[in-house]
Amino acid sequence: MAQQLAFGIDIGGSGIKGAPVDLDSGEFAADRLRIPTPDDSTPEAVAQVLAELVGSFDLPKKAPVGVAFPAPMDHGVVRFIANLDQSWKGVDLPALLHDATGREVTAVNDADAAGIGEQRYGAAKGKDGTVLVATLGTGIGSALIVDGVLVPNTELGHLEIDGFDAESRAADSAREREGLDFPAWAERLQRYFETVEMLLSPDLIVVGGGISKKHGEFLPLLNLRAKIIPAKLRNAAGIVGAAAMAASDATKKSKKND
Repeated sequence: MAQQLAFGIDIGGSGIKGAPVDLDSGEFAADRLRIPTPDDSTPEAVAQVLAELVGSFDLPKKAPVGVAFPAPMDHGVVRFIANLDQSWKGVDLPALLHDATGREVTAVNDADAAGIGEQRYGAAKGKDGTVLVATLGTGIGSALIVDGVLVPNTELGHLEIDGFDAESRAADSAREREGLDFPAWAERLQRYFETVEMLLSPDLIVVGGGISKKHGEFLPLLNLRAKIIPAKLRNAAGIVGAAAMAASDATKKSKKND
């Protein structure tokens, strides 16, 4: 049986990363390529980088492309933007990148892509019920998946808790900025996750982001009803999840056209 591939791209403020993904295993089918995000990060400039990324690999002609983008998405349209040029607001990302690459493109929020990556191939694989995937980094990204179905654009890092935007106190950047040790930071994570738990009653919480490799320093300090575990795919989750979502979209479109 031929290998089933899709191409995943993860757009960040400093780097744009991409790789072909084996959809059976969720593993990269070739080494990931990273290109610095243009200083002038306009849609046109970024689209050129994405076309270069896709063109750097020998992909099947019909391999779909999935893009994990650092903003809420409204059916592929950028609602607002923080870490790239403000001209992204209102851009139809799939249409822009279809013109640049000649391929079918699916665009999703980067935290949602990471969540789908973990749900299909990582720590949440095979888990029923309500799963929350939270990425702890510069901010707090969130993906909420209910019985295998993504609830998009949850932005739970921006919950107001005790009068503060939650991520301003509980993100990994807050730990670094304030020089918190892990027990002190865990107190803030406890307050954050217990609030989310009260609102959503998740069955499982998966914690990702670069700091998740040190999960033994802080996850055991948390006392929650839900099981809370470290992510498995870590920094690969966005690429893998975006590729998987692009493949699912391509399958849906194919069935509609049959």
